[in-house]
Amino acid sequence: MFPQKSRYLIYFQYFGTKYSGVALTPCNQNTLGVQNYLEKAAEKLNPPAPIKFVISSRTDAGVHALCNTAHFDLERSDDAPPWDEEKLVQGLNYHLKPEPIGVLGARRVPDSFHARFSALSRTYVYRVVTGPSGHYQTPVFERDLCWATKRGHFNLEAMREAASYLRGTHNFMTFCSSSSELPFRNPVKHLARLEIRPASGFLMDHHPGSALKFWELEFTSGSFLYKQVRRMVGALVAVGQGHLQPYDVKKLLEVQDLMASSHITVAPPGGLFLKDVEYCESDLDIGPSEAEG
Repeated sequence: MFPQKSRYLIYFQYFGTKYSGVALTPCNQNTLGVQNYLEKAAEKLNPPAPIKFVISSRTDAGVHALCNTAHFDLERSDDAPPWDEEKLVQGLNYHLKPEPIGVLGARRVPDSFHARFSALSRTYVYRVVTGPSGHYQTPVFERDLCWATKRGHFNLEAMREAASYLRGTHNFMTFCSSSSELPFRNPVKHLARLEIRPASGFLMDHHPGSALKFWELEFTSGSFLYKQVRRMVGALVAVGQGHLQPYDVKKLLEVQDLMASSHITVAPPGGLFLKDVEYCESDLDIGPSEAEG
């Protein structure tokens, strides 16, 4: 009998501060990627062949995920049935301890499914806090989970006007961080959603008399360029604090020059969260012949 192979999609989250990013890194590096730990946990399930995770959405060092996704192929020896999804989640989470990585769910998918290329959209949320005059004023629970700025609260109306110029289909070359990426990736992206809203911080009831204000900026697109979200956040924060005018963002977009935004602070990684990866339901459904395999 030949081993039976099944493809699975997993949904997972992580606190990204201690990792080099989500992508696999050489095992002799001091700081490893989230994928290293996922594959190590999968190896402890004793599969007959090595497991390779294919991550849907790459995140940088220090960036977090509320929900990222990946697919992998898992074999069973002889005529054993495919892994039960719930037991697979339990097994992976058991072997991931004590890492701040959690598998939220698993789903058996068609062999043709690809976590990255089948994705319809990605949604990121960026968290900012305004008002602290020093690092100590940011609640300790928030210090790796937001960008603490020291230049006063936002002009929300101006930020939303600037955001209106970014929505839609544009060449986002100005907001790309790497010239080496552009020969291989199309800088034209469709930003389907950009929302800026007041938010709340964790446990703020225990921070009496605080002048802090929290904000969330949410972005949805089919895909993003390298550090595109963090560069857009930097520009929008500059507008919110009066260092740029809303129309300046439109001009930055139109100039299509990597160096045009070099004077704008790139938002630090700790405030960025991958919130969701969306798929078409029909791409996730396996046919009768695969279901029986």
